[in-house]
Order: sequence, then C-alpha cells, then structure tokens
Amino acid sequence: MAQELKNTQIQAQQLAQEQQQRLNAQQVMTIRLLEMPIAQFEQNVQTEIDENPALTPSENVIGDDNENASENYEEKDERMDELDKVLDSLDRDDRMEDINPNLNRNPNHDPDADQEEKVFGEATSFYDYLHDQVHEHSLTERQEMIMEYLIGNLDEDGLLRKDLAQLSDEIAVHEYIDVSEDEIERVLTVLQSFDPAGIGAQSLQQCLLIQIFRKKPTPITKLMHRVIDECYKDFTHRRWDKIQKRLDISETTSEEVLAEIRKLNPRPGAALGETMGRNVQQVTPDFIVQSDEEGNLSFSLTRGRVPDLHISQEFTEMIAAYRQNPTSMSRRDKEALVYAQQKVNRASLYIEAIKQRQHTMRLTMRALLKRQRAYFLSGDDSDLKPMKLHDVAADTGLDISTVSRVCNSKYADTPWGIIQLKSLFSKAFDTGNGEEVSTREIKSALRSLIEGEKKGEPLSDIQLAAELKKMGYPIARRTVAKYREQMGIPTSMLRK
Repeated sequence: MAQELKNTQIQAQQLAQEQQQRLNAQQVMTIRLLEMPIAQFEQNVQTEIDENPALTPSENVIGDDNENASENYEEKDERMDELDKVLDSLDRDDRMEDINPNLNRNPNHDPDADQEEKVFGEATSFYDYLHDQVHEHSLTERQEMIMEYLIGNLDEDGLLRKDLAQLSDEIAVHEYIDVSEDEIERVLTVLQSFDPAGIGAQSLQQCLLIQIFRKKPTPITKLMHRVIDECYKDFTHRRWDKIQKRLDISETTSEEVLAEIRKLNPRPGAALGETMGRNVQQVTPDFIVQSDEEGNLSFSLTRGRVPDLHISQEFTEMIAAYRQNPTSMSRRDKEALVYAQQKVNRASLYIEAIKQRQHTMRLTMRALLKRQRAYFLSGDDSDLKPMKLHDVAADTGLDISTVSRVCNSKYADTPWGIIQLKSLFSKAFDTGNGEEVSTREIKSALRSLIEGEKKGEPLSDIQLAAELKKMGYPIARRTVAKYREQMGIPTSMLRK
C-alpha cells in the first residue's frame, strides 16, 4: 500500500513537471509571436507549416493581395531618367542632349500611382539618417561640429557645392572656430563614406566616382571609372564614339558600360529634409483603425496571407491507431508514434500561441483607442494625452512587458495616416496651471514654430522657448534643444 502511494506521488510530480514545461513552452512561443510585426509573422507561419507536417492550413487563405500591395519600381528606368535630368540641369560644360527621349518613359506608368499605393515607412528624416551614421565613426567633438556644418550645407541633391576655402570662412564666422581646409577635407572624406553612396560629393562627377569605387572591381567597373574620370566632358555631351575610340573598346562593351553608369544615382540626397519612409523600412500596418460620422471608432487586425491552421487529421488518426494496440507495437511503430505525438504537440502549441497573440493585440488596441480617442478622431497631436505603458497594462490586466511587445514594433493604419503604436506614448508635462500635456504635443508645437520661421531668419533655442511659453508650454531652452535634436532638426545656424 505504501509503495502504491509512493508511486502515485511520483507520477503526480512527473505530471506537474510535464505540465509546467508545457506552460513554459507555450509562453515562450506566444511571446515570440507577439513581438513580430505582421510581415515577419506571415513568414514565421509559413516556415512552421513547411517544417511541421502535423500543422495543416485551410484552403481559404485570409487576406487580399491588393490590400497591402507594394509599389513596383523599375530602378533602372528611374536611375536613367534621373541621370538625364541632372545632367541637363548642369552648367554649359556639363550639359548634354537626350540620347533617346523615349528610352526612360514607361507608357503604362500612371503619375498618380504612387498616391494610390499603400507603402508606408517609418518617418525618419534624411538628416536623422546621416546624423545616426556620425556616431558610427570615432570623431572628436571638433570634428563632429565640422560634420554637422557640412551636413547642414548639403544641397537638395545631397551634394556639397562649396569649396573648402569658403567652408573654412563660413565656419569661422558662424561657429567662431578657425578650421583649416585640411581639417575640413578629412571630415568631408568621412561624410563621403556614408550611405547613400555619393552623399557629400562636391560635384556630379565625384558623386558618380564614389559610387563606382564602392562597386566590386570588375573589367566593367574599371571602364566605368575611366569614362567618368578621363572622359567626363565627352560623357556629358554624349560623344560615345570618342569615348569608344579613346578607351579602345567595342560598341557592345561601350553600351554595357553606359547601361551600368545609368544605374548610378546622380541625386543621392534627393529626399534631404523630407522623410525617407519607404527607402529606409517598408512596413505593413498590423491594425486598421476606422471612424464613422458619429464618432465611433473600430479596428481590425491585419491578417495578411496567414491561413487558418488546424491539426492534420492524418496525424491524429495515426496516433489513435497506434494507441489501440500498444502491446503489439514494434520498435519502429513506437518511434513513429513518438514522432507523430511531438509534431502534434508542437502544432497544438503553435495554434494556441496564435490565438493568444490575436487576443492580446485586440485587448491592447481597445485600451489604446479608449485612452487616445480624441487623437484617433482628429489626427491632431495636440489631442494626444500623456500615457505610459503602465496605464495600458492596468487597463488590460496585461504585464507591462507584454504591452511593450505589442506596441514596440506594430503599426496602425488610421484615417490620418500610418502611425507606430509606441508613438502614442509620451510623458506628462505640467504647464504650471494644473494642466498636463504630452511631450508629443510640445514637440508638435515646436515643429510648427520652426516650419513657420521667416526665410533666412531662424529662431534660436532661446527665442523658441519664449514663443512656446506664450503658447502655454513653459519649457527651458535646454529642453527645447533636446526636443529639437530628438526630431532631427539642426541648430538655427544650420537652418539659415
């Protein structure tokens, strides 16, 4: 009797251990899926289907191929068209006639197509993109100052069309620092190593040479370099026969070299001062938020190309058949049973993890809509209320880390555009009269002030702080500087 009791206790302990392991495995899988944005989630589901034969998708896949369609860019045509435009806009020495006006035109291209497509990207300014790369290099404080000035003087194409002597004089006047041309040149060389290739070049010729230099050395790239370096004037005037003769190459090789040159980007900074959006990171919204005329908000989860999943009936029947005659099973049968059971258990865990992911995301989004209702209805940053992860966790009963996983990498398609969920969170700022506003609201007001500056007369941080105070945001100058830097906006000197 005592032995039976002992065996029962051992079995109970083993069962408890197995149950705990199962729960842990479930939690780990759920957390991993919860962190994924929809695009990564789609890939993960497909990989799981491919690797687990016990996991079967339904025939009807939920999702619309056109709903989240991506724009299809013909990079070659784009580059060819851009190169011709830039060359045609240069001075007399760089100007040349169009080789074939119809070569770069796509008769089926709709000029308004870009407006209709839904490709959304994280709003990262080109200035932010370059500024982030500054910290990847070991620069002194003095060199960083020079770098900031150089970046602030790039033109709309991303080129620096000023000679070193002029830059030296300007830095002395505006920054009160004497720097030599050699110092500027060393920092400029670092800038020219940034992405996109060609940024910071002092001429179109140098811009193209930098891009060629970064390519893998081949006979064609060597000829490309010679064309731009040795035959640039003939190149800009489209004197291909002279180039062909000077380089002693065949007509076929000449055409191949030309085709590769036309793939280069003559305007690496064309998006300077704008958002890089799709060029940096393409995203698909995880939520679709809608509102009606009566002010009611609703949302749906983006399912994409994720099918409904279920356990394979074949595997279920296989396990049932083996278990009907356990005593007559051969070693091979037992191995097959263990394999089938493992796959079914994995499939069951995965399906449950997906259900938990969807439930958690819905729960979190409902709380966000409730707390930020005014913002979702107006799209105005000033309607954003101060909100922390702790607030949403309290509303939903979820752990703070769980809320963070939902919001950190997820996007929502709202009537006012694509937003990242984490942008809805901001600290509270006390205006002094008992009213609290979000830091996001203050940043929006700051951006509006800077955008409304008179041309050539930018406001200093002290002046911006004074203007914000008049608007009801009494923040210090250093806080203005911090918010300005966070938004990627240069100093008043660089905004002239």
